Amino acid sequence: TKYGYRRMTKQLHRQGQQVNHKKVYRIMKENNLLVRRKKFRPITTQSGHGLRVYPNLTKDLVVTKLNQLWVSDITYIYLPLGFVYLAAILDIFSRKCIGWCLGKNIDAELTLDALDMAIASRQYLGLSEMIHHSDRGVQYASQAYIERLKEFGIAISMSGKGNAYDNAFAESFIKTLKVEEVYINEYETFEEAYANIKHFIELVYNEKRLHSSIGYVPPAEFEAEVLNKQSLNLP
Repeated sequence: TKYGYRRMTKQLHRQGQQVNHKKVYRIMKENNLLVRRKKFRPITTQSGHGLRVYPNLTKDLVVTKLNQLWVSDITYIYLPLGFVYLAAILDIFSRKCIGWCLGKNIDAELTLDALDMAIASRQYLGLSEMIHHSDRGVQYASQAYIERLKEFGIAISMSGKGNAYDNAFAESFIKTLKVEEVYINEYETFEEAYANIKHFIELVYNEKRLHSSIGYVPPAEFEAEVLNKQSLNLP
């Protein structure tokens, strides 16, 4: 029977070796010793609904400022007692995650909470010329979600049918979150997952992680530089 990295860590502890699970994971991964199990994967995009879908407004769009284009997506995170779901919204110009919500249900409330966080944090920049882009999932096409976008004058854009590349930026963020945080931590509880993901998004991804597309600086620093230039009317 092959051990996973968490069980292997416990076994090493029993043998008197004080090593943490992250190091065990890294060593096992480097030596191709990780156990690969086919786990049930919940569907996060349910586009077979009768709600209105909107055209893709992001094709050939050149993003030149903050609050020009937000992208959103949902992913799942495995817990021993079931799955939890993360909805996230990014500003494409800075790559900053400006809204997120971790919940036990994949519903409109999950995405609305992430949207409300984004609106609250970015409303001071103005939302009138903003595009919100998502997939065609029922959560984003729901009446409550669409009404909230329209309430703030935000233009609605959705990916083409079956075209995952239309939402590549959001999916890239999710991949980073999974690889650099989720996959190296086997959360036992919702509270543990929430605390770790909050720390990663707000204090690591936004504040410390360097992004090549914005000049190898963290999103928060990039935004501060942009806003400082604007206040000084610099090019």
